[in-house]
Amino acid sequence: MQPVSIASVVLIAGLAASPSLAQQAPTPGPYFVGNPLGLPVNPAADGAFVPISSNVKVFGAIYATESCSYDPERDLIVAPARGVSQAVQENNAFVALINHDGSVNTARWIGVQNPQQRAALQPPLILNEPFGSDIEGGILYMADRDGGTADPADPTKTTPSVAVIRKFSMKTGEPQGEVKIEGSSWINDIEVAPDGTIYASNTGVGGKEPQPDTWQVWKVAPDGQVSAWIQGAPLNQPNGIAFDGDGNVVVVNIGSDEVLTFAAADAKLLKTEKAAQAGNDGIVVLPDGTKYVSSVINGGITKLTPDGTASLIAENIPSAASMCYDAGAEQLVVPMNANNGLAFVSLDQ
Repeated sequence: MQPVSIASVVLIAGLAASPSLAQQAPTPGPYFVGNPLGLPVNPAADGAFVPISSNVKVFGAIYATESCSYDPERDLIVAPARGVSQAVQENNAFVALINHDGSVNTARWIGVQNPQQRAALQPPLILNEPFGSDIEGGILYMADRDGGTADPADPTKTTPSVAVIRKFSMKTGEPQGEVKIEGSSWINDIEVAPDGTIYASNTGVGGKEPQPDTWQVWKVAPDGQVSAWIQGAPLNQPNGIAFDGDGNVVVVNIGSDEVLTFAAADAKLLKTEKAAQAGNDGIVVLPDGTKYVSSVINGGITKLTPDGTASLIAENIPSAASMCYDAGAEQLVVPMNANNGLAFVSLDQ
């Protein structure tokens, strides 16, 4: 089983993103407090600080949210919260429903029960540590995982981690099945086609000793058959996935500034574009072909027009993760990972 550490992302962005990231002893230093919203999150030695863009509004109380999806039926934002780490407590995650203005509609929609109560539900609820999410055909899909916890037979070891895509009814919130990706210990973002085909990214290992064979996009067919759809270059620690208007698969990399478009039929690379920043996480594609890309490393939102022109429309959003498009309010909603908040960027300008 392949490691999924993305230590380069964690160290730069100050995230606890990878479930397999090894614990490191802290470096002794003076006491400090965090900066206001902007970058860097922690005070720089030279005092450098740049505030978040004035056109960005941030609302908190959304715990450890990595992704979001827009529910057109409720006209609300669906925000999965990872809760505490799987290694701390299993089955702790939940899903909140958020209004357009950032206020909370439902604090805990899926997962209002505590972990001890969930096993007794009919059907039982399991939601451990969801990252990517998508809504398609009345189903909420979430990129979850099992394992990665203390081994009962030997507490000094951990059980193997395996990626699981869990499905829930958007009408009732009830579980609708799951698919395990046995070849991957963790996946980041997902995108689901109308026929139920799922595309999922494994960011893999980057940094000073990159492992390109761990950079993957997985494909889950409607019948549940799982395959590694793309592996290695031109992927470079892939994260965000979306479809364009032609049904092609668009992928953004953390390890570069590239925005890659692949044919869904055969995974052929059709187009390579460049965002205004590298270190990207989220991708939104509008019907007119305009793409928006969020940089979890550098904090900017790139607008990428169909002719390939890239410009920053917002800057210095800490840990700008896998954003979604809120069509009901014509805005981008940007989860901020460990900052426990959502940023809102209006496109109605």
